[in-house]
Amino acid sequence: MGGNVAGHPGPFHGTARPPSVTDPTKPSALRIWTIGYEGATQAELVATLTAAGVETLIDVRAVPLSRRPGFSKNVLAAGLKEAGIGYLLLKALGTPPEGREAARKGRHDVLERVYAGQLELPEAMVAAAQMLEEAAARPSALLCFERDPKGCHRSILIARTAPHADVVDLFV
Repeated sequence: MGGNVAGHPGPFHGTARPPSVTDPTKPSALRIWTIGYEGATQAELVATLTAAGVETLIDVRAVPLSRRPGFSKNVLAAGLKEAGIGYLLLKALGTPPEGREAARKGRHDVLERVYAGQLELPEAMVAAAQMLEEAAARPSALLCFERDPKGCHRSILIARTAPHADVVDLFV
């Protein structure tokens, strides 16, 4: 069963608007969803994405493998395909080992510094362009492990590559 976590009014956090309505005060009509699978099952993740109307899941993990059943790239892609959701892996947008360690230790300042360097790499620039192109073409969500987007590089990624995007953080 997908959905909410106690304390959240629904699977959409940070917005009172339904996902189909854009914020007219923002200069961009681009909307990007984010989601972390920490503590979730694949079925819960898929149900949350489906309820939000997400059509493509963009995996921004540097290491798209997981000890959590259903979240390694091939198994995840197959489960998403069954639900009619596309899967796009952009490993170049993942966090280098030093950044992942900083995130685990709650050192957001170090994570930001390390990840800023990652985003300057040519392969990350190409991947960021692919991410934005996909998000402009169809409703897309960025995936990483951390449940809370504030402690994850996906928030930094959006802030640096699409600062005017309407961001909807999904919680499973």
